[in-house]
Amino acid sequence: MEIKKILTRENRTYFWSSGDLNTEFGLIKEKDIKKSKGKVFSNSKNEFKVFDANFTDKISKIKRGPAVILPKDVGLIITSTGINKNSKVLDAGTGSGVLSSYLSNFCKTVYSYEINKEFYELAKKNFSDLNIKNIILKNKSVKDIAEKDLDLIALDLPNPEIALESAYKSLKTGAFLVVYLPNITQVMDIVKKASEFKLIKVVELIEREWHVESQRVRPHSLMIGHTAFLIFFRKI
Repeated sequence: MEIKKILTRENRTYFWSSGDLNTEFGLIKEKDIKKSKGKVFSNSKNEFKVFDANFTDKISKIKRGPAVILPKDVGLIITSTGINKNSKVLDAGTGSGVLSSYLSNFCKTVYSYEINKEFYELAKKNFSDLNIKNIILKNKSVKDIAEKDLDLIALDLPNPEIALESAYKSLKTGAFLVVYLPNITQVMDIVKKASEFKLIKVVELIEREWHVESQRVRPHSLMIGHTAFLIFFRKI
């Protein structure tokens, strides 16, 4: 399904897939969107920029359920583990499917485990809306992983220790286990329990944007502070 991203001059964002688009800045006809070459006008003569929505644009509009992993953390997982287009990876604690979706854009196959039926159905719909074909979604516990020779396992669970033994057997030698946990006492506990793995690093990422307008340059008042700790283990 074709999806367009449509912006006002003030960067107000709309997504379009079919039909006329009704905005507070006027009505944009479907035929005008389809034939537009970068810009389109509403019936009230307001100008909009039009372009094809990319993968990240599409993920930003999926339906959310539980708290999602943010792009700053997704990027670190991808760059620190060396996964690529030939990799087979597993994401457990799928939630609304954000991490699985990003991983699918880099990897050959993503196995995604979600034990909660409601979240499973939400992720299933989101993967369908994103037209992702290389995610195998399972409504089951990650305690018993069926897949072998995996390049990465990511655990976003309140009790990741249930998957440690199974994860060790399913990962290739040299592959990574990444655990996503919100508080430091959980980090201490999982590091102690994951003794079969080599601990590589524990990281907390904080993101702060800057406001830049002519000579007025300052950090934004709000920033993305603590979301969770990323614990990187390796099977050696």
